[in-house]
Amino acid sequence: MAQEEPGRIPEGGGGPASLEERLRAARDAETARTNTTARKPRTGYNQGARILTELIAGPAGGGIVGWLLDRWLGTSPWLLLVMLFLGFGVAVRNIYRISNERPE
Repeated sequence: MAQEEPGRIPEGGGGPASLEERLRAARDAETARTNTTARKPRTGYNQGARILTELIAGPAGGGIVGWLLDRWLGTSPWLLLVMLFLGFGVAVRNIYRISNERPE
């Protein structure tokens, strides 16, 4: 009758020891399936991420500084444009430096 009712523990083989064994086996199977060992990141991927950061941060930083200086000095779009191009130039220079680095 215990087998017919859901939620009831069957008598004889459903004690805490078998539950611990099943949990341990499930954890081992999940660890083997996902292979959670830490991998060393690839160097090319890291360099690509650095280049992307430079391409975004250089012009964005220059644009923000230019916009703030424009608002402070009242020189509408001119300092924004100058600083934007200056930020882009700095980004290109940094990308050139990154590309000349030796891979680790």
